[in-house]
Amino acid sequence: MTKAKGSADKNLSSVVKDLDRNPVNSHQAQQLQQDTNDRRHQDALNHDEPTDLEQQRS
Repeated sequence: MTKAKGSADKNLSSVVKDLDRNPVNSHQAQQLQQDTNDRRHQDALNHDEPTDLEQQRS
C-alpha cells in the first residue's frame, strides 16, 4: 500500500488516540469500551458477504 503524502496512517492514529484516553471513573471506562464495541460491530456489519444478504428459499 502507498503512503498518503507523508501523513500517518489514519487507522493507527485512531488507535493511538483511543489508547491515550484515561477514564476518570468506571462509568466513563464503560462508555469508552462501549464505543469501541459499537465500532467493531458496525465494521463487522459492513463486511457481510453478499450471499449472507440473500433470502434462502425452502
